[in-house]
Amino acid sequence: MTDPPAERLRLMAVHAHPDDESSKGAATMARYVAAGVDVVVVTCTGGERGSILNPAMERPEVLANLAEIRREEMDKARRILGVRQDWLGFVDSGLPEGDPLPPLPEGCFALQPLEVATRPLVGWVRKERPHVMITYDENGGYPHPDHIMCHRVSVEAFESAGDPERYAGTGQPWQPLKLYNQQSHHKERYQALHAAMTAAGLESPYGERLAKWVDRPEDAHRVTTRVPCADYFPVRDQALLAHATQVDPNSFWFGCPLHVQRAAWPTEDFQLARSLVDTTVPEDDLFAGIRLGTPGDACLFEGTSI
Repeated sequence: MTDPPAERLRLMAVHAHPDDESSKGAATMARYVAAGVDVVVVTCTGGERGSILNPAMERPEVLANLAEIRREEMDKARRILGVRQDWLGFVDSGLPEGDPLPPLPEGCFALQPLEVATRPLVGWVRKERPHVMITYDENGGYPHPDHIMCHRVSVEAFESAGDPERYAGTGQPWQPLKLYNQQSHHKERYQALHAAMTAAGLESPYGERLAKWVDRPEDAHRVTTRVPCADYFPVRDQALLAHATQVDPNSFWFGCPLHVQRAAWPTEDFQLARSLVDTTVPEDDLFAGIRLGTPGDACLFEGTSI
C-alpha cells in the first residue's frame, strides 16, 4: 500500500467489523471522497463470528466460508464508497446472548489487553497520518463487545500516536487533530423520519423502536456535528447491499424511502470527543477549524469550505 498523499486532508474511520463502515457514516465518507479528501477505513476484526442476517444467503457453503466472503464484501463496499481500507487483524468476539451471558471466546478482540489491541492501530495512524478520526462512543453505539473495544483502542491511539515515547517501533509519531464518535442512530433522527413517513401516509418502521426507547440524560447533547450528505445516501445504500451476508434488502435499513430521508434528515451526525484545534459547535464539517498547509503556502484549507 502506498503512503497517503501529504497535501490532502485525511480522514480515518475505525470500525469493529466489515459492514459497520457502511451502516455508520458511509454517506459522510462518500461526500468527503468526492471532495478530494483521502479517506481510509480501519476494520478491527474480520467479522468471523457474525451471523448471516440475510435469509437469501443462508446456505451451508456461505457459512463455511464466512470469513473469506466477508472480506470480499468489504472490498466491494470499499470500492463503492471510494475509500481505502486496512485490517487490524483481530478475531471477532461475537455477540453473546443468553441470561446469564456466556463468556467471550478466548483470544477474541474484546479480550485483548488494551495496549496489545491498540498497537497495530497506532501503527496505522502513524502511517496514514489522519487529521480526523471517527470511532464509536463509550457504549459502542450499541453494547457489542467489539464496538466497545473499538472505542477504547481508538481513544488510546488518538492520545498516544503523537507521543514518541509510546508504542515504539510503530512508525514516526503523528497526532490527529480531532476525534469524533458516531451518532448515527439517535432518537431525534428516528422521530423526524417517523413523523415524515406518517405525514406521507407511509407505514413507518420506526414506531416500535421509538416506543421501546429508553432515554438517558447523557445522550441529550451528544450530537455536536451534522454533516450534510443526502446526495450520497444512494452510495451508502449500495455499500450496505454489498455486505450481502449481513444486510437483507427487505430489512429495516431500507424501510424509509430516500426522498423522505433527504427531506426529513439530510445529515449524518457525530459527537466531537476530542479537538486540538479551535472550533465552535454546532459544526457542519468534520474538518471545521483545520487548516492544511504552512504559513504562506497557497494550499490553505478551511474545513467549512467543503
